[in-house]
Parts: sequence; C-alpha cells; structure tokens
Amino acid sequence: MNELELKYGCNPNQKPSRIFMEQGELPIVVRNGRPGYINFLDAFNSWQLVRELKQATGYPAAASFKHVSPAGAALGYPLSDTEKAIYFVPDGLSPIACAYARARGADRLCSYGDWVALSDVCDADVARLLAVEVSDGIIAPGYTEEALSILKTKRKGGYNVVEIDPNYEPKPIERRDIFGITFEQGHNDLKIDESLLQNLVTENKALTDEAKRDMIVALITLKYTQSNSVCYVKNGQTIGVGAGQQSRIHCTRLAGQKADNWYLRQHPKALGLQFVDGIRRPDRDNAIDIYLSDEYEDILADGVWQNTFKVKPEVLTAEEKKAWIATQSGVTVGSDAFFPFGDNVERARKSGVQYIVQPGGSIRDDHVIDTANKYGIVMAFTGVRLFHH
Repeated sequence: MNELELKYGCNPNQKPSRIFMEQGELPIVVRNGRPGYINFLDAFNSWQLVRELKQATGYPAAASFKHVSPAGAALGYPLSDTEKAIYFVPDGLSPIACAYARARGADRLCSYGDWVALSDVCDADVARLLAVEVSDGIIAPGYTEEALSILKTKRKGGYNVVEIDPNYEPKPIERRDIFGITFEQGHNDLKIDESLLQNLVTENKALTDEAKRDMIVALITLKYTQSNSVCYVKNGQTIGVGAGQQSRIHCTRLAGQKADNWYLRQHPKALGLQFVDGIRRPDRDNAIDIYLSDEYEDILADGVWQNTFKVKPEVLTAEEKKAWIATQSGVTVGSDAFFPFGDNVERARKSGVQYIVQPGGSIRDDHVIDTANKYGIVMAFTGVRLFHH
C-alpha cells in the first residue's frame, strides 16, 4: 500500500486528504480504527522521538503527544511508590508500560486525548493502562495479540492502532507545500549523544551520568517539540514541556510551572485527597489541577467540594507550596535555542534545576553563565539549535 485516504485534513473543510509515498510502500499498517491527518502528524513525530530515545539510552521509551508536541516523554525505569500513586497505576508493570505511565503522568491534563508512541512492542500492560484513559490512538513497532484485543475494545471498537516498520528510514530530503509553494530541506538526522555535552561553560563542571542522561532526554524531546521550546527533565522523564511560545522566557515559565505542578502532586496533602466513589478519571485529574492552583476555591467552596471529595481537603497554602517546591532538586532543563538573558536561569533554578543544556551563542552568554555560576548550576553549550516547525 502506497496511499491511504483520510477522512479530512486538519479541519473538516480541508478535503481531499491522504498520506502517500511517491516511491515505495507506506511503512505503516493500520491495525484498527481510521486515523486522521493530525493523528498521523502526531504518530510520525512521536515515533521518531521514542525511537531516538531508545537508540540513545538503550531503555524502552514512550511519549504522549498532543497537537504535534509531546505532553510527556519518558524512559522505562521502574516506578517508585510515589510515582505509582500520582500516576494511578498498579504494581508490576513491564518496562514499556512504566515508560508510558511516566510519559502520560508528566502532565495528565495535557495528555487528555493523547496520541501514544512506544519504542517497543505494545504489550497487555500498556493496553490495560490505555483501556481506562481518554486517548486517540497509538503507534508502535508491534502488538501482542492480547494487547491488540484489548485496544480494539476502546472507543466502541474505533480506537486507532498503527503499526510501523521499525527499520523504515526516511529519504534524506524532505518537502512540504505551504500556500502552494514547495519547501525543501534535509531531514534532521542530527544524532544526539554525550558528544554534544563536552563544552561545560560554568565553574561547576560536576556533570553526573544521571544528568547526562537527562540532558539527552531533554534534547531529543526538544527536537520534536514545536519551537520555541524548553523542557524540564528528572530521572529520565520530562516533567514540564513549554512549546510553541514566541518568547523564550515564557517557554521557561510555562515548562517550569508544569514541573512545579508535577512535584506538588507529590505533596502529602495532594496524595491524601479522598475522591468520591466512581469519579471519572478526567474529573479527578482536573480536580487535582484546580486544587493545586490559585483557583482552589472553585472546587473547595461549600456545596461544591462534595461533588468531588469524600472529605473536604485542607487548603494547600501559597506558603506551603513555595516551601515544598523549594525542596525540589536534581532537575535538568534544556532549550532548543540559546537563552538570551539570565532571567531564564533565574526562573529555572526556582524549580530545582541544577543542570542546563542549551546551544549557546547569545551576545549575552557571559551574563547567562554568570547567573548559572551564582547558583552553582552546571551548564553545557551544545552549539546545536533544535528548532522544529
């Protein structure tokens, strides 16, 4: 098959729509459902991300994509008891299922209705996680029969399941038409590995193996995130992604806010929330988000909280949140282009950032380095920009 007709393009009025190969066959097989135009944009971007994470680290990898950017990406490390609690997953998950639990758990609100990518064969553990989540579809290099039977029950049998040839490589030149004009460029085949992390420009050069791994996770994630973009990573998973912002400081703030929220979900008060029986998962996730925000009164008001909680929660005060976030540490932040001002470093360190990886090349690099030195942060300049559009 070298062509697949789609229902419509980005919007229902954009017809006709299809994906096709000018030469050869499509490297995918639709195992279930009818994926659309945006589904395939997410599928092919997310597949490249997880494939490169697996190649670079040797660990199974997963991503949760929304609108052509990752809401989360992660390696398949075992889950701690706290992670199981905040991601709402059971014990004994396979490595690839752990990867997806961590990828979706990074930002559950943004992962609502996600597209899933797996570096490895989808097993029943992943399928059972997806069975109870709102998700649009999945791409993987294969599926066990049990996993496929579970996935085919989702969305009244219409869940999108795509299998991709893991050996497929794209042509070295890529093209696309915009406004009737054809753009052409070389495929971004930049290999991201430890060789990009040699130029440590700060006084502190104590770059641990764990931090190197997290820098690689950040850079590969940024390679497939709509620019401008900034990514916070801890222990092999993204904990905050800021995508598509016109200002880099806004990327840093947005991603930092998400990283703070991820960490606040581990606060004892958040872990102790008692939800009413039968609450829908999206309603629970939304309730947690509101509870942790400055709009907590919207869900804790008398006559309102009873719809969500068995017991009225104590307010998590601004002072408590600030004190809790101050205990965060060991976080890595990556940027797809240089930090033009030290304010990005100032914001990042408030979310426990101790390591920064960025291209460098700003006329204010000295100021950015001085700011990092002020906080003892280790910073690497890669010399490589990772814009993605």
